[in-house]
Amino acid sequence: MAMNIRRQCAEAALKDMLDWLERGGNVGVFDATNTTRDRRRMILDSINKLQYKIFFVESVCEDPEIIEENVKEVKVTSPDYKNMDKEEAIKDFLLRIQHYQTSYEPLSENFDRQLSFIKIFNQGERFLVNKINGHIHSRVVYYLMNIKLLKRSLYLTRHGESELNVKGRIGGNSDLSERGQNYAQALAKFVEQENIPNLKVWTSELKRTQQTSEHIEAPKECWKALNEINAGVCEEMTYEEIAVKYPEEFALRDQNKYTYRYPKGESYEDLVARLEPVIMELERQKNVMVIAHQAVARCLLAYFLDKNSEELAYLKVPLHTILKLTPVAYGCLIEEINLNVESVDTHRERPKNISRSRSIEAALETVPPHEE
Repeated sequence: MAMNIRRQCAEAALKDMLDWLERGGNVGVFDATNTTRDRRRMILDSINKLQYKIFFVESVCEDPEIIEENVKEVKVTSPDYKNMDKEEAIKDFLLRIQHYQTSYEPLSENFDRQLSFIKIFNQGERFLVNKINGHIHSRVVYYLMNIKLLKRSLYLTRHGESELNVKGRIGGNSDLSERGQNYAQALAKFVEQENIPNLKVWTSELKRTQQTSEHIEAPKECWKALNEINAGVCEEMTYEEIAVKYPEEFALRDQNKYTYRYPKGESYEDLVARLEPVIMELERQKNVMVIAHQAVARCLLAYFLDKNSEELAYLKVPLHTILKLTPVAYGCLIEEINLNVESVDTHRERPKNISRSRSIEAALETVPPHEE
């Protein structure tokens, strides 16, 4: 009876995923207990009818310490155990493991050699990869072989206020303002007081991030990939100047900020692709402080907080603030730490009027104040 109910639930979830793919979805993840050959055969039959590619991911863990830590930190915080006593939840899940062991049929490089799959042993101790088929499979393998389940925090902050920030000009490679230099001092003091173990500091190649990091006593690494979005012909211009000189471009960016590419420059979409190696390396690291730029910080924040492309382009990342991100089961904790050093506001919300024929006043409605 119970097995039939579980199978019906699995079939209903699979149908939901396939319906979503048929409506134009790109990649579906069917997260279920597909631990028997019978269950995997059911999945294969359903998916092969629609001619989709399928890739199995199996995680094998035989290390008692890893299992215990995983159950305590991950499983008992799942929705299955909401409002249940922690010790009772641990006992229940360990019984669930024992139950699955009685019917468990692992993927086999002999029996299942016609299938595409990856087996991960003891959270990345070793891997078995079989029959990779296409770009998506290879990207999934790349991601899974790089991700590490480590207790860690990412300290994400923008550079201190720059001279161009004060004037409302975007991009460029200016020095820090006096308040930006004060933030660099305050940031170093914060790091010293927190005494963060094994901290590494990553910056871009641009002066304002390196000047922000110069007082911090920690290993530093410079990444070209962390450079600010390239504004092309609009580099070092104010929003007012762009709206006057390139009114159509200014409107097009407001219409779709994520995909819009500055003439001779980049889009947020380009930036996300550029940051992929940084994200992969962050997944392998313990504690890292990334001193970056507004657009770069938005992309990293969106990855860890699971924000979509429309949300990404308007995430608020104020100057002189640290965002402490701590990955946990089913999400990421975020703590905002303001170091109480004044700065300009560089955040521009999407205006109500995004028409190409709008007035200059309407185009500049949400531009933050700055020095002339």
